[in-house]
Amino acid sequence: MQTINRFFYGPTPEDRVRAWQGKLRSESRQLDREMRQLEAATAKARTTVKQLASKGDVKSARILAKEVVRSNKQKDRLSVSKARLGSIGTQLQQQLAMAKVTGSLQKSTEIMKLSNSLVKLPQISQVMREMSMEMTKAGIMEEMLEDTLQMDEDEEIEEEADAEVDKVLFDVTNGKLGLAGSAGTELPTPQDQLEDDEAERVMEEARKQLNGLLSG
Repeated sequence: MQTINRFFYGPTPEDRVRAWQGKLRSESRQLDREMRQLEAATAKARTTVKQLASKGDVKSARILAKEVVRSNKQKDRLSVSKARLGSIGTQLQQQLAMAKVTGSLQKSTEIMKLSNSLVKLPQISQVMREMSMEMTKAGIMEEMLEDTLQMDEDEEIEEEADAEVDKVLFDVTNGKLGLAGSAGTELPTPQDQLEDDEAERVMEEARKQLNGLLSG
């Protein structure tokens, strides 16, 4: 009987919610994987910053430290997004409980707000757009406004980068670099300071690895 009803009337509210929750769990696992990859790459980059700083290469250390700043921001964003995915799942479960009484899914401003914020994340943007369209058709949310989907990460990074970089340098070098670097002064360099291509190669390799994860 249920199969016949689905054929004529489409998926039931329970079918829809179960499918959406499956997608949410899948996207949450993807964010977990990305956070682990970022954590490993950031740890490697922080080690490289220490090595560069210990050799007095302030310029390269600061360039790589800025990538560490971006990575930390991205990890925070992924963590918050994972929590929002979980919140949508909880809201959908509540919707399903109500649907058993009312016979239909109800409009939810909370799900709409959470979905709007998640569409901004490139890693899950496409899936969340598709889910949002499905939820709109199901009557759970209204059509999203395009102006809510714009990202201003670059401007935000530029505004905060200098102070954040100084803090990162100070932390990862146990106070050797940070305020000194922001003042535009070089630390006294040891006799064996790396001024060759090796320092640049190590820094660039770590920077590209982080950039690859951040742009993925």
